[in-house]
Amino acid sequence: MAKEPQTPLDDELARHEQDADGAEQAAEQAAEERLMEGELEGLINDEEPLDGSVDNPEAEMLAAQVDELEQSLAEAKDQALRAAAEAQNVRRRAEQEAEKARKFALEKFVKELLPVVDSLEKALETMEEGASEVHREGVSMTLKMQLDVLNKFGVESIEPHGEPFDPQVHEAMTMVPNPDLDPNTVMDVMQKGYLLNGRLVRPAMVVVSKKAD
Repeated sequence: MAKEPQTPLDDELARHEQDADGAEQAAEQAAEERLMEGELEGLINDEEPLDGSVDNPEAEMLAAQVDELEQSLAEAKDQALRAAAEAQNVRRRAEQEAEKARKFALEKFVKELLPVVDSLEKALETMEEGASEVHREGVSMTLKMQLDVLNKFGVESIEPHGEPFDPQVHEAMTMVPNPDLDPNTVMDVMQKGYLLNGRLVRPAMVVVSKKAD
């Protein structure tokens, strides 16, 4: 059967159909693109944020508790160090006080004993020539025993004859002009002084020289 020839009307209808098909395809493609863009945007909006990008009350509370515990620990360490230092200071002071008490516990007893020593020394000095040797030897031995006992417990005498006057350990009873000695020199010792473990128990009573008028 022979094909009928195309008329201008038929060509126009064919062009309209092609244009319609093209518009429909373009509309479908645009709709698909809009749908894909919408889905992508939805996926982007629905995506969970990275850790720390938003506030987390529980994490912040835990962090605050950690900071508080660290601060409490630092304060506890500081208090422990202070307490240890204070305990060490107290122990050191107690040891010093105990040592001081041990060294100077006999101070009052030594003060009471010194007049006895003075009396024995004075008796030995003033003993008359007629006194028996036995008597003199007895007084001398008694004095020596007394001094040995005092030395055993840390007592030492101060006999500053010829030394410069020292007001820390000497007590000047009088000052006498003496051209043969430098001023403030101990000329004579009227009474010996004594130290107990380096501490003055009794100053030496002395006569001090001064410049001649």
